[in-house]
Amino acid sequence: MPETPTPIAPDDLRETVRVKYAAQAQRVASTASSCCGGTAAADPITGNLYSGDEAATIPLQAPQASLGCGNPTALAELKPGESVLDLGSGGGIDVLLSAQRVGPTGFAYGLDMTDEMLALAEQNKAAAGAENVQFLRGHIEEIPLPDASVDVVISNCVINLAADKGRVLREAYRVLKPGGRFAVSDVVARGEVPADLRADMEAWVGCVAGALEEGEYRQLLTDAGFGDVTLEVTRVYDPKELAESTSSDASCCGGDCCGSAAEWDLSAYGRFEASGGRLISAFVRARKP
Repeated sequence: MPETPTPIAPDDLRETVRVKYAAQAQRVASTASSCCGGTAAADPITGNLYSGDEAATIPLQAPQASLGCGNPTALAELKPGESVLDLGSGGGIDVLLSAQRVGPTGFAYGLDMTDEMLALAEQNKAAAGAENVQFLRGHIEEIPLPDASVDVVISNCVINLAADKGRVLREAYRVLKPGGRFAVSDVVARGEVPADLRADMEAWVGCVAGALEEGEYRQLLTDAGFGDVTLEVTRVYDPKELAESTSSDASCCGGDCCGSAAEWDLSAYGRFEASGGRLISAFVRARKP
């Protein structure tokens, strides 16, 4: 199954994502506020992902900088002594939690393309006193690590932002050791996402338009060489809430983003809902033979 082409130029998409995440890092560093000036819990995708006990073990700015859709470290069954790579590590929350789980004999890498996020992650690393952590600058399509170098690859709502997801999954396969595990949280589509929603940049950077269809995700993992592919639903999103959260019109926030019922029915989100489509957060697992 060939990957569905991205209707937005990959370089434009990457730059828009970089700018968004740089701005988030700058907000956290300067004001300690969460995304969009509110609490993380207000966002239907990024809110309420980590337990109070987990958040208490790491610097406050790490969860504040998170724009994830799940908690891969809680589900990846990390073991002491393992090496872990987080694709799109942001402010470092999942790297720092992973480092705690693998212990002093293990190691956790974080990979990110955004200088501002990397700087924030380094601050959080220092504040946590984490010695078994390294943050790397680069793209998830070109992982700057040798073949067969890590036991586990995790990621948190980042793969859906990539234009070439097949390449990302092949790179994850390459850096995993034989028997290594792929364990990521991501937004996944059930049903066909309308073409005009796929072409909406705001919906892309909001982790909506780039979501792979469930069957396509499974097939791309298989094509990359993975086996034992499973997908576990962790959240099901209300399309109207997603429309509000990804709208660039501030007047939509907290209200009826699409106005009348007729307008909603004609909107990309409305048509997706009417067709039975849903967007979900899922924990996606696979193993390298």
